[in-house]
Amino acid sequence: MSQTCSVLIAAALLVVQLCMGEKSCTIWSSAGAVVQRDTSFDVYCTFNCKCRGSMYSGHPSTPQNYTELNSTTIYFKVVNITKNRTYSCQCSCSTTLDPCGLDIFTGYVPDSPKNLSCIYKVLNNKSGDVLCTWNRGRQTFLRDKTQLWLSTLAGNHTSKPEPHNVSSKGTGPLSVTFTVLRSVQLISVCVKACNELGPVVNATVEYSLTDIAMPLPPVLGRPECSSRECVFTVEQPVRTQNLQIQYKAAEQKWTSHPDLSVPMSSVPAQSISSLEPYSLYHFKVRSRFSTGLWSQWSTNISSWTQEEAPAKELDVWYAESECGSKSPRVYWKKPQISIARGKILGYRVRVYCPGSGLDRVTNISQDDRNYSVPTCANGEVTVWARNSKGLSPPATITHHTKAKSSQDVQVTTGIHNVTISWREPETALLPASYVVEWYPEGQKLEELRWVRLGGSEGHAVITGIKPFECYRGAVYVFYSDSSVTRMVFSGVTTLESAPEVGPSFQETFEGQIVKVTWTELPRSKQRGCITNYTIYLENSSGHLQRYSVPASVRTYVIQPLSPAVYSLWMTASTAEGEGPMGQQMKFLIQQGTLLTNVLVFGAIALIVVIVCLCHFSAVNQKFWVFCQCLMLDVVPDPANSKWAKECTHEKGKMNLQQQHSNSSTTEEEEEPILVDIEELPRQSGNISTSQLPPQISQSLDATPPYPATTYIKSLSHDSDSSDHTQSTTVDYISSHCLGDMEEDQEEEDQEEEEERLGFSPSHHLFSGPMSFGGKLTLDAVKIDFCSDFFQDG
Repeated sequence: MSQTCSVLIAAALLVVQLCMGEKSCTIWSSAGAVVQRDTSFDVYCTFNCKCRGSMYSGHPSTPQNYTELNSTTIYFKVVNITKNRTYSCQCSCSTTLDPCGLDIFTGYVPDSPKNLSCIYKVLNNKSGDVLCTWNRGRQTFLRDKTQLWLSTLAGNHTSKPEPHNVSSKGTGPLSVTFTVLRSVQLISVCVKACNELGPVVNATVEYSLTDIAMPLPPVLGRPECSSRECVFTVEQPVRTQNLQIQYKAAEQKWTSHPDLSVPMSSVPAQSISSLEPYSLYHFKVRSRFSTGLWSQWSTNISSWTQEEAPAKELDVWYAESECGSKSPRVYWKKPQISIARGKILGYRVRVYCPGSGLDRVTNISQDDRNYSVPTCANGEVTVWARNSKGLSPPATITHHTKAKSSQDVQVTTGIHNVTISWREPETALLPASYVVEWYPEGQKLEELRWVRLGGSEGHAVITGIKPFECYRGAVYVFYSDSSVTRMVFSGVTTLESAPEVGPSFQETFEGQIVKVTWTELPRSKQRGCITNYTIYLENSSGHLQRYSVPASVRTYVIQPLSPAVYSLWMTASTAEGEGPMGQQMKFLIQQGTLLTNVLVFGAIALIVVIVCLCHFSAVNQKFWVFCQCLMLDVVPDPANSKWAKECTHEKGKMNLQQQHSNSSTTEEEEEPILVDIEELPRQSGNISTSQLPPQISQSLDATPPYPATTYIKSLSHDSDSSDHTQSTTVDYISSHCLGDMEEDQEEEDQEEEEERLGFSPSHHLFSGPMSFGGKLTLDAVKIDFCSDFFQDG
């Protein structure tokens, strides 16, 4: 029993010892637990154990190089501490005893309050709130206690100072609000602050409430506006003597209306005039007593002024297509709000052509900015803008004369803009105005832009230029006599590089001639202004030829090529270099292709000409005669013909048997054609009678000599079953009468009369027997086609 009690007592003592947490040492600081930053002090440890001890700091614990003061005490010197720290000590030989520790807090003494100011916000006619603010100074990093002490003076009574606690949370300025009656004339305030390092008190400040009185912000009613004026009401809980109004339109700066020094009760509504039509205005107001501070600005109110008819004519310009394939257009800019004076509902365009009498008026929607007009000499185009109140003044433009000028245009490119400059014209008339237009190359009607300048200007800065885009444009000079000159500029770009792709082309062949046609590169692939195209032609032997073509050309003809296999490709270039090659085509030029085509074409052309000429009977007959003249070597001698021999055998008479004709005329109805032979006097160049047959020579000896005769033959054939007509006439004429056209005409008229009276010869040369007088044979007859052909011709 006694042993049990002893065990229980020992256990209890152990528990008590554990609960008490017996320390192995005692730790303290020479400056206390709260110290000012940037100061130095010592930390001491006295151990309760008999063994050696050690000192640590921070978390986790770091051993410190301490100094032994005596056998039981050590210390560590802390220099310029800047933040909170924890120090601890521990016995080395006893693990059952707890270590001792000390937390050191660092900070600053509160600064004296700065910039103390108080405002008396008048709530009503009985009382108001006093708001005092000040700057606390630097942060102390400790727990501060701040109070504002207030005393008031009302009449002859001064109240005792009363503290008003201030929240010290945060790092910004401190403030406190308290209520003061309107009967108080003077207040005195003082700020006190303290922490573990010490207190601080600022000097007492006195305020007269009339000097710091501030009314509450006014409350504005909804404005009612006309085109030039807005009226709104102002409400305040306390009457004030001064009112200030500010207003602005859109992004403009605030404009102050003059102060109103009248009691507010007598002016319930305020008016602001001299405003612009159809503009959104913002208003705000503040007030003040006869003395004191201005109130805070009221909440902004906004309202639109009403519309008026547009005040100014539109900025109008006229442009034609570069290639002339599209109708010209008139352009106009959307007017600014200050000019439009209302919401633009649409536009009206009048086209007047005095030459053709055209006078047409068209209404255009509000979203359109251009209109296609017909081309006419001395035409006028007038444009109006329209809103709910009426039309703008008319803006008229005529077709401007594009005369060339000797003035030079200089282009200076920047990173994001381009400067166009020019010299003042050297003319008797001074320029009245300039217009500078510009557009991406090939997009004049789609993306035209322009700016209008005064006559004294000498340059224009163009903005909005897209990089890697090629621009062109012109400067128009307008004179007082309505004349216009133009100066053109092109190849303008801010940034450029070599083209991204090569041109797409097509080739056509005309024998050994190659014609290459290509299209312009896409705008996004040009990467600047194209300066030229290059055509590369390589034959199967590796010989390479280059053809450089200007940028404005789209077709190139390569002269006759020798037979071979060729490869053809193209590139495009800018000022920054040559782009990659495009498509590559191979083709074959064969031998003789060109010569064959030329011969075939020539033969076809000759056949067509001959066929056309053969449709004319006179040309057909003369052509046949001419062909016979070219065959003189094969013309037979009539004396050797069978007909001549029969004539000799019949003693000067020849009988020709008529063949049956396809004509419907019967043989009984046909009569023989008698041919008379007239003998004329002989001229020089006689035929010798010794060369003639006896019958003819005797007859010739008995008669005067005759000249050599010319034999003319023609056939006349009429058929009822055919539209074809052929005429034949036999006659002997002396050579000196061949040119007598009157006798020939009489004979032709006689033949036509015979045909009209019913004379219808057969298809053959003679219809019956023909007799020749005398002993004349055909040995003396010479058939001369050529002389007649050339004489008739």
